[in-house]
Amino acid sequence: MAMSTNRLVRDRPVASDADGVYAICCDARVWGHFPSLRHTNIEQSHAQLERWVAAWERDGLGTWIVRKPGNVRIIGYSGASVTRDTFWNIGYRFAPDLHGRGYATEVSLEAMRQVKGLRPHLPVVAYLLEHNVASARVAEKIGLTLIHRGPDVGNPDPSAVRLVYADRPLTAAELTETIR
Repeated sequence: MAMSTNRLVRDRPVASDADGVYAICCDARVWGHFPSLRHTNIEQSHAQLERWVAAWERDGLGTWIVRKPGNVRIIGYSGASVTRDTFWNIGYRFAPDLHGRGYATEVSLEAMRQVKGLRPHLPVVAYLLEHNVASARVAEKIGLTLIHRGPDVGNPDPSAVRLVYADRPLTAAELTETIR
């Protein structure tokens, strides 16, 4: 079922989206902030799609595949899914030739609107690396506030700093879940 924002069409992911997702996720420019997450084979994109489909089935919301109206090219993905039954995680990633156009903000605002109707008791979180300034700007534009800055546990770069943005103060347990 396709849903639209002002400039974009959002679809629930399906297995046949793998090539389009891989085209984004294998591009090193998309992963400048966290190179070790770049997809090096299409099986990683298939596995990611399986997780997204499961999130939709489990939570009633998840990551959308994003296209421009009338175009089959996948230009990105964005949405919200419940993580560890503790918080909504807002995420976004777009093809590098389309960065800076406000697409992540546009789709993430819609995700924020939808989570409020599903499980409003769960906090909404965006966690990102400190040097990913563009992602931090999106988090702020959608109404999230920086609530934590600290080491990025498990990151292969020992100097990496994790930022956690949220729509409300987090309990100690909730914060622990966002940074583990």
